[in-house]
Amino acid sequence: MGRTGDGGYPPAEKPSRSSDSKRSRTSQHDVGQHRSKKKQRVTIRQTETKSETLTLNQNSTSYTHTYATSSIYSYNRRKEKGHKGKSKRTSAEDKRKWVYSTHNVSPYQDRVVFMSYNILGVKNAADHEDLYHNVAPKYLDWDYRKRLIRKEIREYNPGIMCFQEVDCYDDLDYLLKKEGFKGVYQARTGDTCDGCAIFWKRELFDLLHEESIEFQKFDLRNNVCQLCVFKMNVKNSSKDMGASNSESISSRSFVVGNIHVLFNPNRGDIKLGQVRLFLESAQRLSLEWGDIPVVLAGDLNSMPQSAMYQFLTSSKLDIQMHERKQISGQIYPSQNRSFKSRWSDEELRLATGTGASHLIHQLQLSSAYAGVPSKKVYFPSRLN
Repeated sequence: MGRTGDGGYPPAEKPSRSSDSKRSRTSQHDVGQHRSKKKQRVTIRQTETKSETLTLNQNSTSYTHTYATSSIYSYNRRKEKGHKGKSKRTSAEDKRKWVYSTHNVSPYQDRVVFMSYNILGVKNAADHEDLYHNVAPKYLDWDYRKRLIRKEIREYNPGIMCFQEVDCYDDLDYLLKKEGFKGVYQARTGDTCDGCAIFWKRELFDLLHEESIEFQKFDLRNNVCQLCVFKMNVKNSSKDMGASNSESISSRSFVVGNIHVLFNPNRGDIKLGQVRLFLESAQRLSLEWGDIPVVLAGDLNSMPQSAMYQFLTSSKLDIQMHERKQISGQIYPSQNRSFKSRWSDEELRLATGTGASHLIHQLQLSSAYAGVPSKKVYFPSRLN
C-alpha cells in the first residue's frame, strides 16, 4: 500500500488460511457495507495510516490525552518512467512526510507509538475492482502489499497497532510474530470475511483483558469492535524512564479500542449506535480497571467536520439538529437546502439505545488531529 519494500516469507512458508469461518470487518473506513453507492465511494474511499505517540500522564486520572501525532494518507505509487531531462524521484522524495502536533509532550515520560491502519481487505479489493481501476494489479496483490505493510511497520516502530479490514489474519499474524508482535482478532458476522485486529509488542506490553462487540446482537449490522486493556511492561519502560512505584505501575495500564464503523452514509442511526456502544464499553473498562486512560482507533467512515466527529470530541450530540444522512459527513449537503429533521422512533432507538434525542458520553477525548495544522491534514486522497 504505498512503497516498495522487502520482507515476508516464501510462498511455501505461508500458513493455511481458514479465516472464512470467522466473520470480520470493522469499521473506521467502514468500507464495511459495500452495498452503498459505489460511485460515491470512489471519491470518499481512502486508505489511511495514522501513527501517533500516546503519552500516558501518570499524575492524572483524566481521559484527556496529549499526542505527538502524524497523519499520513496511503497511496499506491506506480512505477515511474524516466523522462528526458528529468531524473527519477529519489527514495527520500517518495517517503511520506511527518506532520507533528503542536502539543507539548515534554512533561510526559511514558510514551507509546500507536498506529491505526485500514489495510484494505483482499476480498473487498477483488470484489470491487471498479473502485481501484486506476491501480495496477501488482499493487493490489496481497503478497506484495503485506511486504510493504511490514516495511512501514518497521519504519514507524509502533508499540500498538489497530488494523481494520483484515481478512488474512493468519498470514498477518505469522508475519508480525517475526517482528515481535502478538495479536488478537475479531471477525465480522454475516457473509463478509474480514474483521479487526490489534497487535502489540510483546516485550513492551502485557495484555490484561480482551473483549469484543458483535453489533448484530443489537440490530446494528454485522460490524464489530475490539477492546483490550494493556499494561506497560515495567521492566522495559523503567530502563528508559527511571524507577517506578506502585502508583506509577498502576498508571501504566490503559484501554485500547479498535472499530470499523458501517460505511453506509445513509444510516447515521446505525453508525451512531455502533459508536455509542463502543464508547460505553471503553468507559466501563476504564472504570473497572481503576479509571485508566482510553485510546480509541479505527475506521469511523466519518469526515472530521461531521456530527459524528463532533460527538466524539465534544461528548454530546443533539440528534434532531442533523439529518440522518449527514451524521457522518460523507454526503455533502447541497447549498440552499432547508430541511426539518425527522427521525423515526426506531431510528432514535438504534442511535441512542433509549429512543431519546440526545447522545452523551463520559470520556474526555482529545482528537489526534487537534494539534495538527489543518491544511496538512485534511486533503483529498484517492488510491491511484
